[in-house]
Amino acid sequence: MQTAIIGLPMVGKTSLFTILTGVHEQTRVGSMETRVGVAKVPDPRLEALAAVFQPEKITHATVEYLDFPSISKEALRDPACMASLRVVDALAHVLRVFESDVVPHEKGSVDPLRDLHDVETELILSDLVVVEKRLERLDKDRKKIKNPELDREFELLERSKAVLEANRPLREMELSAEEEKRIRGFQFLSQKPMLYVLNIGERDTVRLHEIEAEYRDGPLKGIPRTAVTAICGKIEAELTELSSEEAREYLSSYGLKEPGLERMISATYNLLGLMSMLTAGETEVRAWTIPQNTPAVKAAGAIHTDFEKKFIRAEVVNWKDLVDGDGYPGVREKGLLKLEGKEYIVQDGDVLVIRHG
Repeated sequence: MQTAIIGLPMVGKTSLFTILTGVHEQTRVGSMETRVGVAKVPDPRLEALAAVFQPEKITHATVEYLDFPSISKEALRDPACMASLRVVDALAHVLRVFESDVVPHEKGSVDPLRDLHDVETELILSDLVVVEKRLERLDKDRKKIKNPELDREFELLERSKAVLEANRPLREMELSAEEEKRIRGFQFLSQKPMLYVLNIGERDTVRLHEIEAEYRDGPLKGIPRTAVTAICGKIEAELTELSSEEAREYLSSYGLKEPGLERMISATYNLLGLMSMLTAGETEVRAWTIPQNTPAVKAAGAIHTDFEKKFIRAEVVNWKDLVDGDGYPGVREKGLLKLEGKEYIVQDGDVLVIRHG
């Protein structure tokens, strides 16, 4: 699953990407110069399980981030830029909230909501071009042949066009499961889940959660398929130079419990509708990324395709019960290790042992 970090120039998005992933070198992706990196999903449950099993290896779930060059209104009209963005699963739009005399804003003033709407408008216009071209083609095809599928697609795109012409992103459009499947192939930019990342100044860090709430419960409230998180890029950069204990003390001095980038990663993970199931043993303790509401047989396939094909049963226990029981013998004694079939819906934090043929 890929998330593209986008934003206007001088908002701090590239610095955040570097801190987030540790990637400094450039990698070519598609027709654009961009950087790609992987960030670990923070999960204290793995450390707790590792204390019990003392494994050779601990493996976290990951989220892949793509850092695109700073986007101007002109660049957003570049077909190559749009094509590269269409392949990602979600967008993280870094919004500059911090003031700085040293780092000027390209528009002369700091206004995160203006920047948000400017970029959103360009995404909408890009999608509108795609819709209009496809409608034109469909109109010609429908005159040649009678096909109910073409009629349904035409009707759906006409509705999409009306939403876009009202300057609304397609993520606000209500779709049935069939319509969602039909429209997915177009990879519309304004339909992608959006994480708004508020990059605040150092002086405002003591109000970080308050600022985040102001936006989430204010101008960004109730927008479908979006999430909001706030970070201070300057502080995050300084944290990378500190030991774990020093970092905790440093965060505590600002009234914070965890780094903002950890919350950003978790917010991305949640926005994409993902969760972690776990496996634990002496060889490895590991988090596996699966969609929410995944049945046990599909979860087994995430570990190995043969496990899905030859699935028999899954032994399932909550990670906390496994830690409290000091391993599998303890939870078996208490009857907390359950045998589940193919249709069992795996819960976040379930530890699975797959029985297979």
